[in-house]
Amino acid sequence: MRKLYSLLFYIILPFIFLRITWRGLKVRGYLHRWNERLGYYRTPPIANSLWLHAVSVGEAEAMFPLVKKLQERYPQQAIVVTCTTPTGSARVQAVLGASVNHVYLPYDTPGAVQRFFRQFKPKLAVIMETELWPNLFATCKASSIPLCIINARLSPKSVQRYQKVSALVRSTLADVDLIAAQSSFDKERFLSIGAAEGQVKFVGNIKFDIPPMDALIEAGLAIKNRL
Repeated sequence: MRKLYSLLFYIILPFIFLRITWRGLKVRGYLHRWNERLGYYRTPPIANSLWLHAVSVGEAEAMFPLVKKLQERYPQQAIVVTCTTPTGSARVQAVLGASVNHVYLPYDTPGAVQRFFRQFKPKLAVIMETELWPNLFATCKASSIPLCIINARLSPKSVQRYQKVSALVRSTLADVDLIAAQSSFDKERFLSIGAAEGQVKFVGNIKFDIPPMDALIEAGLAIKNRL
């Protein structure tokens, strides 16, 4: 099933680049760094990195406190942060800057995925929210790289879509070591598309673990005093 998926991905790849060219007419960032989308990077190779992926801005915002905690606890550890949109990339660069290695995650073709893993050699893979990539996950499994989906969520509409390719989704989920679900509903939805019972844990939404800014606390206290 994954071979058929890979073949179809190669076939539609030119149309994907046509689509991002069209989007680039409004957001110029889509016209740049195409080499990274195919797994070609200009940065020197990195060994034994911690790799975290956030598809765009919302996922990146939730991930930033986790990255900073990892940096505090493991100051010498190389961290790679990937995303797939120019807006997400700009936000990662603005918040984390040169403290992490930041690139686009390549498209899920076997060749691009292999080039990504040769470049960064991650020892741990952490995916934010809902990203299921068969070739990427299979490579993690084949390379004995622990793979976690954190702050995992799944909408009813996504469940219906994944159930249409249930065999591919089940085999993809089998490559995941841990799915940390946002809610009990998300946990049940992951189970309904083929995840194993012991694989999915309900741990809550990571966004509620983000400490509020001092200015926000002060504003809240001011409202409380007025009331």
